[in-house]
Amino acid sequence: MKCTSLIAALLLVCTGISHAQSPHMHRHEPGEKLGRVSFKVSCSPASRAQFNRAVAWLHSFEYEEAEKTFGEVARTDPQCGMAYWGIAMSNYHPLWAAPTPAEFKRGSEAINKAKEVGARTPREKAFIDALDAFYHDADKLDHRTRVFAYHEAMKKVYQANPSDREAGVFYALTLIATGAMSNDKTYAREKEAAKILNGVLRREPQHPGVAHYLIHSYDYPALARLALPAARSYAKIAPASAHAQHMPSHIFIRLGLWQEAIKSNLDARASAKAFAKRNHLRGAWDEQLHAMDYLAYAYLQAAQDKQALAVFDELNSIRQVDPPSFKVAYSASAIPARYALERRQWKDASNLPVRAGGMEQFPWSNFRWAEAHIHFARAIGAIHIGDIAAATKEVEELTSIHASLAGKKTDYDWAKQVEIQRQVASAWLAFAQGKKDEALSLMRAAADLDDATDKHPVTPGQLLPAREQLGELLLDLNQASSALKEFETSLQSAPNRFNGLYGAARAAKIAGDQNRARSYYEKLLAISRAADTSRPELIEAKAFLANSGTSARR
Repeated sequence: MKCTSLIAALLLVCTGISHAQSPHMHRHEPGEKLGRVSFKVSCSPASRAQFNRAVAWLHSFEYEEAEKTFGEVARTDPQCGMAYWGIAMSNYHPLWAAPTPAEFKRGSEAINKAKEVGARTPREKAFIDALDAFYHDADKLDHRTRVFAYHEAMKKVYQANPSDREAGVFYALTLIATGAMSNDKTYAREKEAAKILNGVLRREPQHPGVAHYLIHSYDYPALARLALPAARSYAKIAPASAHAQHMPSHIFIRLGLWQEAIKSNLDARASAKAFAKRNHLRGAWDEQLHAMDYLAYAYLQAAQDKQALAVFDELNSIRQVDPPSFKVAYSASAIPARYALERRQWKDASNLPVRAGGMEQFPWSNFRWAEAHIHFARAIGAIHIGDIAAATKEVEELTSIHASLAGKKTDYDWAKQVEIQRQVASAWLAFAQGKKDEALSLMRAAADLDDATDKHPVTPGQLLPAREQLGELLLDLNQASSALKEFETSLQSAPNRFNGLYGAARAAKIAGDQNRARSYYEKLLAISRAADTSRPELIEAKAFLANSGTSARR
């Protein structure tokens, strides 16, 4: 399809969600609240409010709505080059997976249209040329190289226009994107982004991108507390966005604030369902499943197992999701694995179907790293029920998946995540086979690799943190004092995790440190105040506190 025909089709139909769904025109809901954006452009006066609405959608990563709204701008003013820039930007999504071939085609042809139409000001030309650095030479350069090329181009735009707040916000986003790819534990790029964003925040407190990107800048254990004000304001700034309802939970989960995380994702799930209905999707929207994974995770940490089961049941009732993205792959495989593993239901874990849920038509072969979640859960479950043959088979499958992913240049190193799972499962398998030294060596290697690897934004956290598993293994090796150190280290990066607190309490009790055991048991009960089940760990905690003369208040 030629550029002109693609753009014409886009502007005429503007579906922006799934090419399989029925075409529909974009309807703005009454009182649509997206925050306040003031991106000055030279397009026609009639199109400028549309343009700012489109940029607001873009800043909340509502790419489908952004693309449709930029299409409206182009219909209102066909000579607005920045409208086509916006369409191209809507198909890039810097912090998510690389564009699909179809998305890249739309984006590439849109940026070519932007250059063809031309820019009316040097500033607008700079924005268009910068984004062209991402789309240009895709047949010669890999995704990572083009991401860094766009970053360098936006750096020049910002340096040439330091008072241009939108240039600063978009440049900050490139810093976060390249920082995530750099695996720099000093977080220098993220801190630079936050400095720029905080400068804009003082002048534009209702800017959705500022609050959103501050959350991403600080979405690391060492920095998360700095984003708490942004997390508690973003959903209020842009209540029309499902992603804005969800995004604060990244920080709430980093800090172990389970009830706030639950509320955030209940709101996000409801908003995503409303979006699917409003846009006549034949299935669920992928943002719904993304929120469901975070919701299930938070429920399980708060021992609200009945609520977590309801999320699992809802997943199993879903037959189609639009679009069939990496968010769907992660959530649909992680939710069943989490539900079994977090509750230590080993037999259930060992029997999980490889392709969970009712989405038989989902392209699972494109997301082998997601299938690894199920094989990992099956391996851990089989080991704990003594089925060594089954566990060995699952570890072999993890090895095969890792080999299929290794060496591929992608936006995120999923091979490394599968390798962490393979090492954890292999460590438990070695322990079950009586190879204690080998088990400990493998688990320490997994914990070190896990510590050195930042999670992808799609996930609230590892299915089972490797250092937490190291603590579990040390307990089984009768090394309670060493186990306690590992649990406490794990809790620094994953605070208030149910099994982390329980492990620390148990290790402290066995090591004879009754004060620390009491402290951890009290914390366990505190995060479980809303528990809707009687987990054995909670019964143990109450018994310990009763016997030690401490009231187990709920």
